[in-house]
Amino acid sequence: MKINFKNFGFLEFLVSASAIFVVGMLIWTASTRPAVEAKANLVKENHNKVVDLINDEINKCGNNDEGKFTVWGDPCNGEWIADKVVEYINENLKIENPFSDDSKVKTDPDPRIKAEGKAGQAVEMGVIFVMSSNFLPDPGSEWIVGTCFKSPCVAAGNNELTSIYR
Repeated sequence: MKINFKNFGFLEFLVSASAIFVVGMLIWTASTRPAVEAKANLVKENHNKVVDLINDEINKCGNNDEGKFTVWGDPCNGEWIADKVVEYINENLKIENPFSDDSKVKTDPDPRIKAEGKAGQAVEMGVIFVMSSNFLPDPGSEWIVGTCFKSPCVAAGNNELTSIYR
């Protein structure tokens, strides 16, 4: 088989280079996908640990019995202090952030913005955010836990947002 490069011009070069680039990107994407999925799954597991801890305390406290306390020390029938909850989580749950060395759970006034990256906000991938306002004892009080595990965070399915109700 003889290849004739006599009529091989710029357009042919451009088409060949584009084809090689596309094939290379497909191979690269296929080879890195398992690692990306593993990181995303770890962040989702961390998010679920935080949500499950808070939900377990809500269930344990049940009817807001007086004299009962949460594992972080707030009274079951009182206001739960966001900073105390986050401090307990950071000290006791094994939270790992595969995207950076920052493995701390943080508080934020609106975790939705931190998890989705709205309004030009910087997003910290893998960091779990708990609503910074305290969790009121009133029935129907809402707390939001959010995180981003895949870029772009604003895209559907790339972030995790959970509303927790008392």
